[in-house]
Amino acid sequence: MALLGAHMSVAGGLHLAFSRITQVGGQALQIFTRNQRQWRAAPISAEEQRLFQAAWRQWGNWPVAAHNSYLINLASPDQEVRGRSVTALAAELERCAALSIPLLIMHPGSHGGDGAAVGLERLVEHLDQALARAAGAEQVDLLLENTAGQGNDLGATFAEIAYVLNHAAHSSRLGVCLDTCHLFAAGYDFRTSKSYRQTMDEFDRLIGLDRLRFFHLNDSIKGLGSRVDRHEHIGRGRIGLTGFRNFLRDPRFRHQPMTLETPKGKDLKEDMVNLQVLRKLQGKAVRSEK
Repeated sequence: MALLGAHMSVAGGLHLAFSRITQVGGQALQIFTRNQRQWRAAPISAEEQRLFQAAWRQWGNWPVAAHNSYLINLASPDQEVRGRSVTALAAELERCAALSIPLLIMHPGSHGGDGAAVGLERLVEHLDQALARAAGAEQVDLLLENTAGQGNDLGATFAEIAYVLNHAAHSSRLGVCLDTCHLFAAGYDFRTSKSYRQTMDEFDRLIGLDRLRFFHLNDSIKGLGSRVDRHEHIGRGRIGLTGFRNFLRDPRFRHQPMTLETPKGKDLKEDMVNLQVLRKLQGKAVRSEK
């Protein structure tokens, strides 16, 4: 069965994310290694490293991924922003290496109105630079997260993600994190058995299922093809339960980490409810269209 979990806060210390994921019974975790709204961040200290590793072992050595800063935009039309993004991404990779986190998830960025073709070329060039610059982080892989296609964002189509994977110098270190809300908002339907097969067949043809390493399970407030990125609780948005069941019951993803990025309060009750819904879908059929 898929390994279900959530993105958790690291408030008070990176290691405290493990007590939070334990509280909801999660078997997969995503964190930010530093404040996602700042360019510069301190490296991981020896004490942080020690506490993090000890808490991870106590939790059970389940999968952990990090998500990079939202400020990073390797495809930006602004040369200064691209330069700062390369530096920041290299630092993100180094922090993951220090914590032994094997996966770093990133948004492909925005072309800023210059067009997808130009933006993708810039993304590949500066992605290569960041991977080459990160010291001692060779064991950390980068996962491109598909986007809803809002504004000038890249990565809303499988073809755009495939372009990066096929043209990057360090392609062997690249993979994909699939976000269900983004997928739906970008226009890919997966709410019925037929539409799910069609969507995943296209993913396999253009990208390859072997590149799919992590999932974000989020319902969508907006409709199919809206290109609006607004997460909703599982089963309370426009995707519906059957869409999530299709992923959860797919034997190809039996051991894949899948984390929530849905709204929640400090008591984490919303995560508990969403995970309960997902766990029921894993083991119980939901009526589906043919």
